[in-house]
Amino acid sequence: MTRGRSDGAQKKRLLTSVGILAVFLVFLYVYFGSKNAGESALEYGSRSLRKLGSSYLGGDEDSDLGKQDESSAKLSLDEGEDGIIPKSFPIPIKWPKSRDEVWKANIPHTHLAHEKSDQNWMVVKGDKINFPGGGTHFHYGADKYIASIANMLNFSNDNLNNEGRLRTVFDVGCGVASFGGYLLSSDIITIIDWLQRDGILLLELDRVLRPGGYFAYSSPEAYAQDEEDLRIWREMSALVERMCWRIASKRNQTVIWQKPLTNDCYLEREPGTQPPLCRSDDDPDAVWGVQMEACITPYSDHDHKTKGSGLAPWPARLTTPPPRLADFGYSSEMFEKDLELWRRRVDQYWSLLSPKISSDTLRNVMDMKANLGSFAAALKDKDVWVMNVVPEDGPKTLKIVYDRGLIGTVHNWCESFSTYPRTYDLLHAWTVFSDIEKKGCSGEDLLLEMDRILRPTGFAIIRDRQPVIDFVKKYLAALHWEVVATADSNSETGQDGDEVVLIIQKKLWLTSESFRGTE
Repeated sequence: MTRGRSDGAQKKRLLTSVGILAVFLVFLYVYFGSKNAGESALEYGSRSLRKLGSSYLGGDEDSDLGKQDESSAKLSLDEGEDGIIPKSFPIPIKWPKSRDEVWKANIPHTHLAHEKSDQNWMVVKGDKINFPGGGTHFHYGADKYIASIANMLNFSNDNLNNEGRLRTVFDVGCGVASFGGYLLSSDIITIIDWLQRDGILLLELDRVLRPGGYFAYSSPEAYAQDEEDLRIWREMSALVERMCWRIASKRNQTVIWQKPLTNDCYLEREPGTQPPLCRSDDDPDAVWGVQMEACITPYSDHDHKTKGSGLAPWPARLTTPPPRLADFGYSSEMFEKDLELWRRRVDQYWSLLSPKISSDTLRNVMDMKANLGSFAAALKDKDVWVMNVVPEDGPKTLKIVYDRGLIGTVHNWCESFSTYPRTYDLLHAWTVFSDIEKKGCSGEDLLLEMDRILRPTGFAIIRDRQPVIDFVKKYLAALHWEVVATADSNSETGQDGDEVVLIIQKKLWLTSESFRGTE
């Protein structure tokens, strides 16, 4: 089992027909990589991208960015490939309406509407799927469940935001994400990922929780009285007690544990207590391809002495230099200069995009090389959320991203990204092509992967060297992308003079076979 990366084979409990919704509230320290979780993503990377990138785009597997013949840029698409738009593809409903309804044609999986009809997960209404906000443990709405958790913790006004002290939530076993959707009104953003399984995952949750962070667990074992549920409850309670978690509150089906602020409890445990503390040479920041271990990650000397993370409340957290900047040798002045640089760049991007977008055009955004997260921070006043991607072989700055109240993951762009096709409205690629060229990876494959995860009518901003921009332009017609704007280095005096900006838009198009199928 790999730390932070799903192997795609999830164990299923056979003890009850009721699914478990385990939500743990993170006072943040969530950083982990993302392995190709689904078969389709892996197949696309190893089969479709290589096939389309090499054979159909006219290159070979050993070609690099500078050796492509423009005349060879031809694209032929097979029916059924993940990157091709379905025969019926309405443009997705805009945010915020998309929280509560989507087009059925875009997500033709309606079985939950019948299987969970008593829990208000989703309802099919004509050509749309509606999400009333229900879930396994909150049939009458996620908003009431969220307020109940805040009340259990004695947060003022039953607001889980807790005056900006709680910013990031990890929803484990998320269903249709109503819990996360309803948290946004409290200025809280969720991370939605894999189902809980086995005790080792609790230790992984412990690793990513901040000092004093919360784990809210809603499950039949927390209140049911049959022998099997009681056994599971006793074993889980004993485990988290040995992990030094304490019960902050317990009511009906929900129990909330809190992680300690210091190492004191760990050091006071009896010798031989399981699980043990992790080895002193274990790097808790190493998440890419690292095996998870059944051990407790103690705090650093700094965190132990300060009794917490020392982060400012949200929204000041976004622009306040976090204490862990010192881990990278960065000063507060460097942090502030980086933020100001990306504010100017984002202003330029939006100026170039302005003829094509309105306030609700963009919602799902990815920064493909996030560094300190300043691109996302500069988008604070836009109604968007950003997936910040940090390279697996660069500085481990993902913890800085989370310290700023943002979310993200670790990835290698020589591989496919673990997400569904047509997920993002905007991709931002800052020197990503130059980076993979140095690794000997295929620029064509990266173009096709970007096309796969970009929605029709979505945008990509590519900021890189002029040869890279020339390379990308060769394939615009084949990819059905069109240029929106370009800008040279003269527009940014004294900064990265050799970088050029290219903004493209993906067209909405169908193959001729698809057109025949709609007749």
